[in-house]
Amino acid sequence: MRTLSLCAALTLPLWLGLAPATFAQVADVRQDATAATRARQAASLGTLDVNAPASFEDARRGLIATPSGQVRNAQGQVVWDFDALRFAQGEAPPTVHPSLWRQARLNQTPGLYQVHEGIWQLRGFDLANLTLIQGRTGWIVVDPLTTQETAAAALAFARQHLGAQPVSGLVFTHSHVDHFGGALGVLTAQDAQARGVPIVAPVGFMEEATSENVLLGPAMSRRAGFMYGSQLPRDARGVVDNGLGMAVAAGRIGILPPTVLIDQPTQALDIDGVRFVFHNVPGSEAPAEMVFELPDLRAFGAAELVSQTLHNLYTLRGAKVRDALAWSRYIDGAIAHASRADVVFLQHGWPVWGRERIDTFMTTQRDTYRYLHDQTVRLLNAGLTPGEIAEAVQLPSTLAAQWASRGYYGTVKHNVRAVAQFYLGWFDAHPATLDPLPPVEAARRYVALAGGADAAVAAARQAYNAGDYRWAAELLRHVLLADSNNAAAKDLMARSFEQMGYAAESAPWRNFYLTGAQELRQGPAPRNASAPRSAVADMLMQTPIPQFLDAMAASLNGPRADGLRLAVALRFTDAQENHGLWIENAVLHHRPGTPPWPAAATLVLTKPAFLRLMNGQATPQELATAGALRIEGDAQALRQLMALLDKPARDFPIMTR
Repeated sequence: MRTLSLCAALTLPLWLGLAPATFAQVADVRQDATAATRARQAASLGTLDVNAPASFEDARRGLIATPSGQVRNAQGQVVWDFDALRFAQGEAPPTVHPSLWRQARLNQTPGLYQVHEGIWQLRGFDLANLTLIQGRTGWIVVDPLTTQETAAAALAFARQHLGAQPVSGLVFTHSHVDHFGGALGVLTAQDAQARGVPIVAPVGFMEEATSENVLLGPAMSRRAGFMYGSQLPRDARGVVDNGLGMAVAAGRIGILPPTVLIDQPTQALDIDGVRFVFHNVPGSEAPAEMVFELPDLRAFGAAELVSQTLHNLYTLRGAKVRDALAWSRYIDGAIAHASRADVVFLQHGWPVWGRERIDTFMTTQRDTYRYLHDQTVRLLNAGLTPGEIAEAVQLPSTLAAQWASRGYYGTVKHNVRAVAQFYLGWFDAHPATLDPLPPVEAARRYVALAGGADAAVAAARQAYNAGDYRWAAELLRHVLLADSNNAAAKDLMARSFEQMGYAAESAPWRNFYLTGAQELRQGPAPRNASAPRSAVADMLMQTPIPQFLDAMAASLNGPRADGLRLAVALRFTDAQENHGLWIENAVLHHRPGTPPWPAAATLVLTKPAFLRLMNGQATPQELATAGALRIEGDAQALRQLMALLDKPARDFPIMTR
């Protein structure tokens, strides 16, 4: 057996597998809202009444019990804090958009709720809701949250107040991690198999659930830290809410493979004596998603097809653009499916009761996405660019007056850009943008044209003092691209971002602005490099090996591999899988079986050993010593391959690039 000297090639954190970092103690230099920001807050809502009681009554309807305190993991670290965001009470402070403050007040209602006869929800235990449906022998769990710790806490809380019942069914409505990551907190694989518990999901669920973050996990993780404000203080000048829910839990993520796939457009299924009628809605809010009727209970589970906020057609953490037209059409179909329901319950936020209110809620959600789609297409055909359309399109008064169409999560400006991207891509058809200068080079020339950095900062300061924060930030971005160490530009840009964050109705916009301001002042937060790896270990074990090999191929340094022809093989002793890898034309290919020419070396190992190696949790020597890895053939060939794999940066610069 030969040993191998190489460094870990990949890091594979999921975008929601984020543990909040702890900054060194520094002085709080955050600013208050300026007079211009206060004026914008006062004028932001017009005639809308943020204290209208109907939504607050709905958000608290059916409350059985309220949790408090914290959920901790096995190491004693805080995974979830029920009380961290309870400061969102009373009137909005000047540092928070009053409409976003209203949404925060509605979301800050953690508890166990009875939705309908035989249906309960655990809300405020995570970003999403965990739904319980009474079956003949136990509870059917719908969407077990993001982490094992929060899911287990939610189920324990339900048992405390409703009596102990087993889990008799598990339903994943869609392929986003905040709806399946806590599966092992409510049901173990051994228990599911021993008792024959059905695990139900839409067709394509496992492929989408495990693939979304593997290729671009490091980039998504970095961006998600901005989107969800994971490094920000929890206060009125930091995180107040996340639009869809309070916040994102930071614990251990897992998954259970489905035993029943819903692979038809409409499919009926009996789960523990409860009649479900599932409807697939792929490519709406998630690539694999379904909603369902409960005909005998006169209830409709809408998953995330509709929400108590305008949703994203493009999400700031990064993902494939969603199809607004298909989404609208799916909602139109759901209106018919829910026509006999007395309640529509959601997997984020609070339910909607009563026929008239259900019809209004679902119709306006349908028409919001369709309006944004149609008006964007109309203006594209009129020759406008995405940026111009983002400034031009506003919802009509009938839709803008609906709280659930407001931009607490998604926004009109970004959604119309997403529609434009969906159809026409990034190019705006202007010849000057066919081959523009790279940002840093362009910034240097703009700063020189402005008369130097001092002159540009002075112009930005004048804009800031006039309350023109967007223009100030635009000017300062050029200054910092040209010189990332310009202290005056950093300070003024942080102040500009702060004011834009305070005025943002969208929680992700607020979090992005305020995280940007914080990083300009303090630098990127130091993060525990091992936490995301251990947190997602259960999830990664269910990820097919070819997905990791795709990620490996995408980390190949092409220029350094130019002209090289190299073939190696992988043999997984536990999975009974063989894969051939070869470099040809500076591309790393892989396929099941063997490479197209004889492999110079074969790496023999288990899948857990492979994951530990790729994640940097163990060296080849350590694995070899433990008997989990051996090399057959030329070890130098494997060294050569691994040396060509770039390790992704975890904390690449965002503010100064």
